[in-house]
Order: sequence, then C-alpha cells, then structure tokens
Amino acid sequence: MELILKDFSTGYSKKDVINKINFKLKHNEWIGIIGANGSGKSTLLKGVLKFIPTLYGDVFFEDISLKNYSRNKLSRRIGYLPQKLNNSLNITVKDLISLGRSPYKNFWDFDLNKEDLKIIDDAIQIMDLNTLKNKFISELSGGQSQRAFLAMTIAQNTNILLLDEPTTFLDINYQIKFLESLKNLIKIKKISIITVLHDVNLAARFCDRIAILKEGKLIDINTPEKVLNKQNFLRGFEIDSHIIDTPVGIQIFPVSKA
Repeated sequence: MELILKDFSTGYSKKDVINKINFKLKHNEWIGIIGANGSGKSTLLKGVLKFIPTLYGDVFFEDISLKNYSRNKLSRRIGYLPQKLNNSLNITVKDLISLGRSPYKNFWDFDLNKEDLKIIDDAIQIMDLNTLKNKFISELSGGQSQRAFLAMTIAQNTNILLLDEPTTFLDINYQIKFLESLKNLIKIKKISIITVLHDVNLAARFCDRIAILKEGKLIDINTPEKVLNKQNFLRGFEIDSHIIDTPVGIQIFPVSKA
C-alpha cells in the first residue's frame, strides 16, 4: 500500500513551510528524512497526518485523498510516534500499549476483545517487552520507554508508521537496537515507514531511500548511495563532507568549510 504526495504544501497560518513536495512511499519501504534545523522535517509529518492544514496539493493512500479520511480512519492506516514523549506516565507498559487500540473503540466502550488482546500481545513480543509489561512507564529507561511507545503505535495495526526523530534521546547502543527493531518490524508486519532522523549515517545505514529537505523543499530523494554526495550535503547542510564506503554502507563525515 502506497502513500503518495503530489505537490504537497503545508504550514501554519496560511504560510507554507513545506512547498510542493512530490514522492511516493512504496509498500515495505523505509524512507528517512534528513535536513538542517528548520528545513520542515517535522512539519511535513504533521501535514501528512492532518494536524496542520494542507495549503496546496494532496496526499493519497490507496489512491484516496487523505482529505476524505476521518481522524479515526486515518489512525487505522497511519501510526505516528512524535518527537516528545511523556516518559513520566503512571501507567503500566501493557496499559500504554493497549491505548493503541483506541482508533477501533468508542470512548464510552473500551473493552478489549480477543483480537485486541492478541494484537497487544504481538506488539509486546515484537518489541521484546514481556519482562517489562507490568512496570510503570516512569520506571523505565529512555530506551525501554521508547520501545514501549513504539509498541503502542504497532498496536494500532496500521499500514504505515511516521516517526519523528525516534532516536534523539537514546545513546548509540539503544539507537542501533531501536532502528534494528524497525527493520525487523518491516519484515514481520509488512509495513512502510518514514522516519525523521538527525543522524545522517544512521539514515544511510538503515533506510531504503533518503529524502533531503532544505527550507521546505525536496532537494533529492534516492537510495543512500545516490543521494548522499558532497553536492547534496553542501546544499542541504551548507557544509563540506567526505563520503566513505564502509562495511555497513555509505557513511558521510562533515568537515568545516575553509
């Protein structure tokens, strides 16, 4: 199932931040979005999710405009993990994950049926949270909490996940483990993912394609080997770089301009 952006523009107070973006997220594909601060990465995700208005163009899922999707219907198709999470919640991991079933429930009737319980248990197993499921979110480490929130998003049972800088507050060990869990999730659940990432080298290592944004415009989108070059890096980040081929793929090393 594909997500297609056609001349998509979005922003705030009728001022476009994202300007006429065009690309297609393919089935079982992982796209990483990179760019300097203020380039519009988070705004792009919020626009797709209809948190902020579409100013021009459109977004299509299964050839149907997202304008025709209600909030609940959209939440059954696209899951979202925001940049800032409340890690001090006084609820258990399992209760948090259960909230992923909210789009399928009426607010006055939140009883979980057998299908719900199976989906919740599957999310717990996929994210390896069985030993933590009865702990409170406030008791978890940053990496454990991040996995719990991702499991909640998995429990939405969507076709697509949008993740906004999911590794920002994790140490390098948890960053690698978290991104490896996403790669595994694509194989298990046959879903598609878009992640905003600050670490260009992690994007190059894990994503199928990388999109570079600059001031709300799409500079390039392609495989890491094709998109990560000195010219694109200079245009996107205004800094010189060295590109090195490593055992884990292309890696880029920024250097100050003389």
